Amino acid sequence: MSVLDIPALSLVVLVGTSGSGKSTFARTHFGPYETLSSDVFRGLVSGDVADQSATEAAFDALQYVAAKRLDAGLLTVIDATSVQPDARRRLIELAKAHDVLPVAIVLDVPEATSLARNAERTDRVIPPAVVKRQADQLRRGLRHLGKEGFRKVHVLRTPEEIAAVEIARTRLLNDRSDERGPFDAIGDVHGCLSELQTLLGRLGYEIVRDEQGRPIDATHPAGRRVIFLGDLVDRGPDVVGVLRLAMGMVASGSALAVPGNHEAKLVRALRGARVTPTHGLAETLAQLSGESPEFRERVAAFCYDLVSHLVLDEGRLVVAHAGLKEAYHGRASGRVRAFALYGETTGETDEFGLPVRYPWAQDYRGRAVVLYGHTPVPAVEWVNNTACLDTGCVFGGALSAMRYPEREVVSVPAERVWYEPVRPLVAEEPQRAGGILQLSDVQGKMLVETAAMGRIGIKEQQTAGGLETMSRWAIDPRWLTYLPPTMSPPTTSSREGFLEHPDEAFSAFRDHGVTDVICEEKHMGSRAVVLVSRNPARFDAPESWRGAIHTRTGRAFFTPEIESATLARLDDALERAGVWAELDADWVLLDGEIVPWSAKAGDLIRDLFASVAAAGTAATEAASRVLEVALASGVDVAALAARTRVRADDVTRFRDAYRRYVDTAGPARFAPFQVLAAGDATFETRDHGWHLELADRIAAADPDLVIPTRRLRVDLGSASSVVAAVEWWEEMTDAGGEGMVVKPYANFTRTKKGLVHPGIKVRGREYLRIVYGPDYTVPENLARLRDRDVGFKRSLALREYALGLEALRRVTSGEPLWRVHEAVFGVLALESDPIDPRL
Repeated sequence: MSVLDIPALSLVVLVGTSGSGKSTFARTHFGPYETLSSDVFRGLVSGDVADQSATEAAFDALQYVAAKRLDAGLLTVIDATSVQPDARRRLIELAKAHDVLPVAIVLDVPEATSLARNAERTDRVIPPAVVKRQADQLRRGLRHLGKEGFRKVHVLRTPEEIAAVEIARTRLLNDRSDERGPFDAIGDVHGCLSELQTLLGRLGYEIVRDEQGRPIDATHPAGRRVIFLGDLVDRGPDVVGVLRLAMGMVASGSALAVPGNHEAKLVRALRGARVTPTHGLAETLAQLSGESPEFRERVAAFCYDLVSHLVLDEGRLVVAHAGLKEAYHGRASGRVRAFALYGETTGETDEFGLPVRYPWAQDYRGRAVVLYGHTPVPAVEWVNNTACLDTGCVFGGALSAMRYPEREVVSVPAERVWYEPVRPLVAEEPQRAGGILQLSDVQGKMLVETAAMGRIGIKEQQTAGGLETMSRWAIDPRWLTYLPPTMSPPTTSSREGFLEHPDEAFSAFRDHGVTDVICEEKHMGSRAVVLVSRNPARFDAPESWRGAIHTRTGRAFFTPEIESATLARLDDALERAGVWAELDADWVLLDGEIVPWSAKAGDLIRDLFASVAAAGTAATEAASRVLEVALASGVDVAALAARTRVRADDVTRFRDAYRRYVDTAGPARFAPFQVLAAGDATFETRDHGWHLELADRIAAADPDLVIPTRRLRVDLGSASSVVAAVEWWEEMTDAGGEGMVVKPYANFTRTKKGLVHPGIKVRGREYLRIVYGPDYTVPENLARLRDRDVGFKRSLALREYALGLEALRRVTSGEPLWRVHEAVFGVLALESDPIDPRL
């Protein structure tokens, strides 16, 4: 009798000719719901198990059901011939897509046996030629099964051997769910042996030493066990000592361990692969060179055998070096191991040249606690049931452990900076009075931690520009709680005569997997942030203070008298619209635009646009008169006269474009489109339908002051919906409107590709004359403008968006003023970057 080892979670593919006994084997060894038979599915989709014309549809249905089972973590068996490489390839891809191991069980019985069995069948006739062809395909492919991707291949060659088989379902190596702890998970040690011993002592472990006094084990009187979260090696002063202790603890059962990316690289180096000895590897190899070959081999074997992640305590705890999203828990594949070792990056690099890591923990909603390391943080913090325990000991931070299940953090400080980091650790800020701002907060290079995008770097020259603007023109920092991000246009349109078109904005969202968007009318006004408050003390303001209205760069929008009157009316409108009661708050922060544009841009219109239009009109009219005289005299200047007429028409269109947005007859009005925050809550996760419905109610309460925003919800998966949206944009811009902003309907959105842009502006063809000049539509000018690069603008917009959200989070959480101001200032500093303002 032979025993076939089958991983408990795997895709088992039965391979054999018709009549080899696959269905009988499946019924004998697997449950009735575990086996998916191609014959059964052929019958389901056609009503006839022998209908070969239904094979393609049958396999589509089979793979769909198999995928659902694998999603649910259920062992799945495929009962089909699978003698063709292409058929096996599809199944291997299915296993990889669900991060399970593909296993092949081959019933390679004699051809005569299959023919004899088929001859006895009464349900259908299988021609002998078909069986012979299948047998030939099986023989040719048998030796390649391992190379095709099957992790295990079991070959059974006789009916007697098949009958004597037993199936043993074995747990994956990462399944340690029966081990319930208690545990002490320790972050990245990086060769810091002294700090590790100190931490173990503080955790209550008793260190065991060899005859030379070297630590080789540590035990806990209460039976607790350590979990090393990887990166034991590199950078630190005593990598050998750390390895000797950790290997001893794992060998004795006092510890578990998962590999880090540094162990993975060390194994390759010790096994002779060519690797670049950077990030401390050279120091590790130098320290190991003084040890015996046997010790080095033990190290290589230890690191090689470590499993990418462990599932513990009945699935309640998952440990991995770089963390692990829920879909990968308990799974086995190359990409699961890669995620556990390295995490996931956005494909971008930060200002230090290091990869920008995808903040998977922000999206985590799993039941299991996930403990990890890899990326140093100033202090251990819980984020959605996950915690990073790498507090940068080797960089001068601390070595930290998490006591599980108690969730108690125990840390010991580093004895010194053992290795200078490429990216500085952000030290915990010293305690100080909440309302005190210090110049040092915003001088030099800044690093701001954000919940939405991780750590954002701001260069020294950027902070200098931000400081200039903030110190000279911004309103009181106590009342400057938010600055909106810059807004990026779409990539350049290839449509004739257009620089911007909705198609490119829609494509940008589709590329992120977002198909539910909303198009909002873009008011031709000036961006404004409005803070309406009924609690002046909350903002350390005088009793008569009602709030603040400021521009996107923090400047006061109105004179104090106009601002106070406007805020009083908005307060009343919020009351009558029921918004105060619904938000249950005594202050609210609104994002919107103030129209007309001339309310803030009067000097720009008068000094630039009006003068350009006047000069252009005078010049083209004078040129046209001279050319008319020349034509009447018989001089051939027809081509020049035609070009002049085009230029005159362009100037007229330019004048008409900017004049549409000049309104001096009435007072300024406010068009809100988003409720940013109120009281102790932020609303970026509320969909835009909710925000605009509130804005409509405010507008209805005071229509002379507040303007509603027209909008259209669009399904990017529907061609008719997209066509309707483009027509809506064309109608609006043809009538003189500026354009629209396309936003994810859900508002704050993150996909596998990262944070999704909060909005992409798509401006109308005529409006863009104001931006690029009267004659920008001339073909040669349009061709030149199409070379514009919006990539940096988009990157800037995302970073500013994350900083703005962070400012809102901090102000609603009651954090001190200097913490709020740090994020707000970061937005302004990034805005000082030299970038084409026309974008």
